[in-house]
Amino acid sequence: MNFQKFPEGYSEGMYKGKKYGISKSTFNQGKSFKLFAEELGGSDYISLNYYMTKEKELLKPCEMSAAKVVDFINMVKPMDPKG
Repeated sequence: MNFQKFPEGYSEGMYKGKKYGISKSTFNQGKSFKLFAEELGGSDYISLNYYMTKEKELLKPCEMSAAKVVDFINMVKPMDPKG
């Protein structure tokens, strides 16, 4: 999964033909972050925490399946903020 495509702070992206507002907050010198995406003009959302430990990487979806989160991360197309 490519989390690097999401900048720190707010950005927007297209997923399954719908526009999402995406917020990313990074913690612990880049070893963990929170990602929240909300469908603009709709009711869908994606929420997750991600941790990198010495032993492994942990994906922790918030109140949704890991499959939904993984599909969003892999398929969302970031939008150019300049249009």
